[in-house]
Amino acid sequence: MTAPSSPDPARTAGARPAGDPGRANLMLFMATLGFMLNFWAWALIGPLGSTYGDELQLSAVQVSAAVAVPVIVGSLGRIPVGALTDRFGARTMFPVVTLLTVLPTLFTGLVARSFVTLLIGGFFLGLGGTTFAIGIPFVNRWFPPERRGMALGIFGMGTVGTAVASFTTVGIADAFGLPAPFILVSVLLVAYAVAARALIRDAPGLSRPAGSLVARTWATLRLPSTLELSLIYAMGFGGFVAFSVYLPTYLVNAYGLERADAALRTAGFVVLAVLARPVGGWLSDRFHPIPVLVVNFVITGVMALVAAAELALMPLGSIAFLTMGIMLGSAAGACFALVARVAPPEKVGSVTGVVGAAGGLGGFFPPLVMGAFYSTTGDYTGGLLLLAATAFGVAAFTWWPVRRNAHG
Repeated sequence: MTAPSSPDPARTAGARPAGDPGRANLMLFMATLGFMLNFWAWALIGPLGSTYGDELQLSAVQVSAAVAVPVIVGSLGRIPVGALTDRFGARTMFPVVTLLTVLPTLFTGLVARSFVTLLIGGFFLGLGGTTFAIGIPFVNRWFPPERRGMALGIFGMGTVGTAVASFTTVGIADAFGLPAPFILVSVLLVAYAVAARALIRDAPGLSRPAGSLVARTWATLRLPSTLELSLIYAMGFGGFVAFSVYLPTYLVNAYGLERADAALRTAGFVVLAVLARPVGGWLSDRFHPIPVLVVNFVITGVMALVAAAELALMPLGSIAFLTMGIMLGSAAGACFALVARVAPPEKVGSVTGVVGAAGGLGGFFPPLVMGAFYSTTGDYTGGLLLLAATAFGVAAFTWWPVRRNAHG
């Protein structure tokens, strides 16, 4: 991992924060709001999966594909969007991407009435998920090194947009019709795009990187830090995504809960993980991200071992999963505090794009593994033991090679 010998100085004019706390906080608020609204749009199809399945007579596989397409595109799309943010800045990228997201949002809500059109709408809805790669470099440039971890953690709380979608979409659709949540979100996105163009300003001294998008993306992929951070984020955020998606199924199968009860408990997991994200960033500002990450992953591994024992859900089972939510959320915040320390300032957006893509894609594999173990053995013990081993392995990887490279 290429890193400076001192902890994250402002290495170039483009990396130097503007020094105006009030303006910086406003920029953080606007970035977090935009991230939340775009994530809300990104996650609209998921809660309506069963509705689309019934209305369009889709198979379970087709419903899964429709739900998965926005997540895949939103993850992979972060790579070019992060690189474009390095070049054009967030003042341009936030309004542009937000307005472009309005089009598939309206298309999905008003036009998509077949499996093919639903896939098309979902594909372009993935644009909403790419705003993560706009906000990280934008916030990073506005805050001094000693406050970046906390600021990036607060920005990361914009992932609550997925929870907003889960809690509101079905109720709004039931009350006002299937297009209603899509129309509501579209109106909010347009309002945000106008406000973003009027209020968002890139930090003074933003430098424009040279070279083509392809060349800069390839150079980013060749950085050792990019691949190391991608593994860390795939464990932290990927683990959070996996549990937020699969935990309801797990609780129904392993403990016989009603689906509504399982969904409510999963919501608690998600909320704790989201709230823990700025805590991980704050701890990283105080103690350095490496020890924070190691502690997060070690405790995650221990809690996975507790869960593998399939003890009574109350209290030990619940404690195990809620603690994992806190640790994985904290790890996600600490990971981008580490990005702010080790990524070259002119490539923070590009690195964020690749790392963010790894985190999103990392959430797909654990549910598949858990499902495979359950189908084969009738329980989840093997899958949870594999999770524990992975968490311990990533902890060791973070403490030895990543720590050594991060300190020079």
